[in-house]
Amino acid sequence: MNRQGILITDFVCLEIDLEDDITQLHNSVELELNKYGKPLRWAITTVDYEKDKVILEAVVTKEGN
Repeated sequence: MNRQGILITDFVCLEIDLEDDITQLHNSVELELNKYGKPLRWAITTVDYEKDKVILEAVVTKEGN
């Protein structure tokens, strides 16, 4: 039987630095999420201006055994 790898879906919640430039923020989000797998979707859920942080939630996929 020829079997492909199993695809695992994970929910990720991250806190990253708030960037002044939207393109730089987008790149930072993608770079950080790629550490956990391939992002399917993500959303910024909170912006903390006092701490200069962004909280985001994402769904990522990665290959499992």
